[in-house]
Amino acid sequence: MPSLSGEARYAAPSPSQQRLGVQLADMIPGAVSVHVSLADPKRRWPHPYTVAIDERGEQLELSRTTTKVAARWVQRTWPEADWTCPHSLDLATGQLAVTAVRGR
Repeated sequence: MPSLSGEARYAAPSPSQQRLGVQLADMIPGAVSVHVSLADPKRRWPHPYTVAIDERGEQLELSRTTTKVAARWVQRTWPEADWTCPHSLDLATGQLAVTAVRGR
């Protein structure tokens, strides 16, 4: 169901999906959301990729390992999601939403 921001959201998160948000918040201090996709800008082929966002909307620096681990955890927690599209995970609520891609 689309939200007011135009993002498609999934059903209310399960307790395990909410726990993942808490675990990722502990793993990535200062992050309030993560954007997950298979479009690592440094790779030609699809690779799990994560961008962490802080409360000011700025991107946080992540190690290569953290980027891949976080993306894989999110993708395995929501296997039904269409991972050809980027998604955002709100770490406070555990709510996953398809992220709108803006043109250049």
